[in-house]
Order: sequence, then structure tokens, then C-alpha cells
Amino acid sequence: MRTLLCFVAFALPSYVSAADADGFTPIFDGKTLDGWTFIVKPDKEGKKADPKTTWSVTDGTIRCTGKPNGCMVTKDEFSDYVLRVKWRFPADGKGGNTGVLLHVQDEKYWPTSIEAQLLTGRAGDIFLTNPPGAKLDVDKSRQNPKIERQFFRLETKEPVEKKLGEWNEYEITCKGGDITLIINGVKVNEGKNGNLTKGRIALQSEGTEVHFKDVMVKKLK
Repeated sequence: MRTLLCFVAFALPSYVSAADADGFTPIFDGKTLDGWTFIVKPDKEGKKADPKTTWSVTDGTIRCTGKPNGCMVTKDEFSDYVLRVKWRFPADGKGGNTGVLLHVQDEKYWPTSIEAQLLTGRAGDIFLTNPPGAKLDVDKSRQNPKIERQFFRLETKEPVEKKLGEWNEYEITCKGGDITLIINGVKVNEGKNGNLTKGRIALQSEGTEVHFKDVMVKKLK
């Protein structure tokens, strides 16, 4: 028994610290939605739905039905950090739309923020919400001529998004007014000199079922 206890005492710390090996701290505990708040779009009569019908946790995964539109938002603010988050759309669907919102400033269901797009086929695009609330210098050659606040991701030789049903990973670096987006290890976008340098982090509900997990933040010095 003494030998077994010694083995457990030795092995457990290495398992627990594995997620933090690179200095990342989970902001989703894998079991609950503690530490997050919710903003949902009211219906035509002005009534708001129960967020529990939109957001839930199953097997360490955040499951979002996509309806109604809105977002789950951290209660804490962050500045100068690296965010990692994994997402997937169900394998039996057609993909859909959602996003990661950075530097969230207000309580609107479509808040003032900078969106790291997750739309199927367009993950890595940048959207500036509620202009002129959010500003960011992005290569003008990649600006959508029809939607001024959208900036297309960088072109890549191979698709950066995995097949539906498979997990993708975003790594987003926010430092000062600069933002860099990496998907599955490939740099896909960047912007500089943004007017927003801190705020909350949000995951969107935007019409389609989507799953998230391994939501972690590393603070930069």
C-alpha cells in the first residue's frame, strides 16, 4: 500500500501540470460554465431565452445549439495574452457560423469587439464589430470590398480547417493593439495598432450547433 501511495503521489503532479506546461491556464474547467456569463438576443416580444437551453457541458465539451444568437462571455477581463481554444462543427451537419470575440467591451448580444471568425471555410477572417467602436490596421488588400469591416485571411497552399467533426485549434495572440491568428499551426491573419487592448473573451452562438473545448489563456509579460 505504501508503494502504491508513493507512485500516485509521484505521478499525479505531472498529469495535473501537463495542461499548464506552456504556462496556459484553463478558463473553462471542463465540467461547468463557472466564470462565464451569457448574453442572448431577445425575441420579437423582448423576452430573453434561458441560456441553459443554448449552452451546456457534456464530456468536457461546451455544446452550443446556436439558437438564439448571442455569446458566452468571461467574467474577467484580459490583456496581453495568448488564447487557445478548440472547436468543431458536427460531422453530420453542413458547418456553419460562429466566432471568438476579443476585447469585448459591452453587454450587447453582438458586442463591441474584434471577431476571430469561425465560419466554415472562412475561419481566420477578422471582423471589426460595431464600427467605429473597434479599429484595427489590417492589410487593405484583404479587405472585403462589400463589407468594409471584414478582412479575409491569408491564402494558404493547403486548407487550414479540418473536416467537419474533427477538432480545430485556434491560437490567438493579443499584445497591446496587435492581434495574430493561428489555426492548426498556420498563421492566417494579423492586425496592428488596434484601439482595443483589453476586455473580456466571448464564444458566439450564431445559428449553428458548435462545440468548444480546451479554452486556455497564457498571460504575456
